[in-house]
Amino acid sequence: MITVANRIYVASEYQEAFEERFRNRARLIDGMPGFISNQVLRPVNDDDPYIVFTLWESRKDFENWVESEEFRKGHAQSGTLPQEAFTQSNKLELHEVFLDSARPNLEEEPEGGPFRVH
Repeated sequence: MITVANRIYVASEYQEAFEERFRNRARLIDGMPGFISNQVLRPVNDDDPYIVFTLWESRKDFENWVESEEFRKGHAQSGTLPQEAFTQSNKLELHEVFLDSARPNLEEEPEGGPFRVH
């Protein structure tokens, strides 16, 4: 199992529009094989990023999503906010889950090395 965290730094005057974009998302990820959940986390401290957090059964499932037509369609609207809505570049982080207290029999994700989007 892996987690993917996309840290997105949004200017305060664009936070409402950013959140609305996720409320009205295409939901194409929801039907992807291996997809478990999607959470969008709102920062409580100034200057902290939003975190778009997804959980996947495996790294391969996530990679299949990134390479899919659904991914391209779902992200086609990602340019709907102007560049000034973002105070710095986003940061994508992948983590391999080797322990989960809610899943004591979890099969550990094998180490897969670095991930590059492009």
